[in-house]
Amino acid sequence: MHMADALLSPATGGTMWAVSAITIAYCSKKVRTEMDDRRIPLMGVLGAFIFAAQMINFTIPVTGSSGHLGGGLILSILLGPYAAFLTIASVLVVQAFFFADGGLLALGCNIFNMGFFPAFIAYPFIYKKIVGNTPSPGRISVASMAAAIISLQMGAFAVVLETVSSGISSLPFINFVAIMQPIHLAIGIVEGMVTASVISFVYNARPEIMQSTAKAPPAGSHPIRNISLGFLAVTLLTGGVISWFASEQPDGLEWSIAKVTGQEEPKGEEHGIVGYLALLQKKLSFLPDYSFRKPTETKPAIISVSVATTPEQQPEKKTSGEDRAGTTLSGIAGGALTLGLSLSIGFMLKRRNPPGENSVGADG
Repeated sequence: MHMADALLSPATGGTMWAVSAITIAYCSKKVRTEMDDRRIPLMGVLGAFIFAAQMINFTIPVTGSSGHLGGGLILSILLGPYAAFLTIASVLVVQAFFFADGGLLALGCNIFNMGFFPAFIAYPFIYKKIVGNTPSPGRISVASMAAAIISLQMGAFAVVLETVSSGISSLPFINFVAIMQPIHLAIGIVEGMVTASVISFVYNARPEIMQSTAKAPPAGSHPIRNISLGFLAVTLLTGGVISWFASEQPDGLEWSIAKVTGQEEPKGEEHGIVGYLALLQKKLSFLPDYSFRKPTETKPAIISVSVATTPEQQPEKKTSGEDRAGTTLSGIAGGALTLGLSLSIGFMLKRRNPPGENSVGADG
């Protein structure tokens, strides 16, 4: 659900940049004063894990579409909402600047859509209410499913509102929302199942981590270290190998746009702030689209693509060894960058604690 700059006006994109920046400042203050220092490594490792997990697009049967894990709910449950928002922001910053995944003008929208709804609505008002004070596998599964679906629905609806309010695309509100919501319902169901599996694993392996997030006593160092190493191993496997098998179908947003307009992707402006940001992103992204940059890449003009096109009519895509090497490098490099950024944010905030101020467990 990464928005492209072509969907947004500078006014809408700039407004959402400001909204996300204010939310980041608020979360930074909360993390600085309330988060247990010993949870910072988990913050970094989970950020790397979500980066790698978002590389895995899964096919939505029958539709010709795909989706990927958002990860905001997992982060909120394990870290608390404030650290979760900062961590998902770190993931999206690395993706946008270094892998050209999501536009730079749209970065504020993407941070808000994928971070705010799971962290500040789905987690406290849905997940926690269902799980209560006595987590169980059944409660975790139901809560994860409900919270994931609702947060995805809110995020998808926000994308529609931001796009339509920009007024620069030919996406009518009724048609766009009628396609966006159902496809993200399907994606939300898968995200709910993945979230339930991850949270159940952590709860069974190290329940004290879950309890420290929910009840605020500090977590012990050994549970954090062990679970962090486990997530780090899964991150390397996911980003380095499993990412080879990601679906090549368009994601839910791209598929919805194609359904409404007949084009797989909108064409952005080549001048002004949008053109400048596109040029900046091109210079900064050393592995665009999670693959090696093509040395002499010439891109034809975007033409209308009929959504009635059958798989037999589409050119067959073949995965080469070079493609897989680029994907592996992207997964490892992106995970490392996200790990470093998230850790840097956490340690920087904790070093700024006023003298005598004690950290407590993550706020949940």
